[in-house]
Amino acid sequence: MRIEIDKGSGFCFGVTRAICKAEEELSRGQELFCLGDIVHNGRECDRLEQLGLKTIGHGEFDRLRDTKVLLRAHGEPPTTYLTARRNGIEIIDATCPVVLQLQRRIRSEYEQDQRHERQIVIYGQRGHAEVMGLVGQTEGEAIVIETPEEARRLDFSRDISLYSQTTKSLAVFRQIVEYIAENIAPAATFRYFDTICRQVANRMGDIRDFARRHDVVLFVCGRKSSNGLVLYRECGRANRRSYMIDGADEINLAWLEGCGSVGICGATSTPKWLMEECRDFIQRACGERP
Repeated sequence: MRIEIDKGSGFCFGVTRAICKAEEELSRGQELFCLGDIVHNGRECDRLEQLGLKTIGHGEFDRLRDTKVLLRAHGEPPTTYLTARRNGIEIIDATCPVVLQLQRRIRSEYEQDQRHERQIVIYGQRGHAEVMGLVGQTEGEAIVIETPEEARRLDFSRDISLYSQTTKSLAVFRQIVEYIAENIAPAATFRYFDTICRQVANRMGDIRDFARRHDVVLFVCGRKSSNGLVLYRECGRANRRSYMIDGADEINLAWLEGCGSVGICGATSTPKWLMEECRDFIQRACGERP
């Protein structure tokens, strides 16, 4: 049986940067908290917690005093930084530069529109950490839509500016752009900004090609990963024998019966070592040397 790990899968730049910052701080033996899961992969979070990283929620963050807190790649709203200054918390800011630039663009537009007559719309997943950080740039005024259908509830008589969560589908974003452009009133203006990270968007075609090359595809991904769900769906469209797993212990060997090749891939939040564990598990099960 041939087993291939997708070379394009694994941590994106933003996640790698956040984890390196955490490991650097932890190597000094100092106490370090992380506001939310550092990455949407439970296995990697467990590894870092064993090194001493303590994951907390916003409720715990509000009660902290005089300590260090790492902000993950997803970014945070301005209120988080205000709380940190008030409580004497030293921020280790690992916000992805792509997300940080998007936050600044939205904040700038919101502040320039002093009467807030323009609708700032964000195509993204409600409740997602990155989206909450983006909405926070507008003091909660931005409108979040998850599908082209939800664009129907916009007020097309008013100006609209459309942005996107960095890890969303480029194809769906274009559908939303097309719908708004067709329905915006003549007296209103519509501007849109393609803010989707190309490290994610460019993987769509590559992941389809990878899935087609194998009899079975194992997509290794944490259940919370928005990017992972998008990429997994692409695998499924290209290869019906695609399975999402959290780790090697979820592999069902019956999936591999009669299989000549297995492709192992993952999200931008999937560590390489986890995909390698899945490969080694299959090799041991088949009596091969890892």
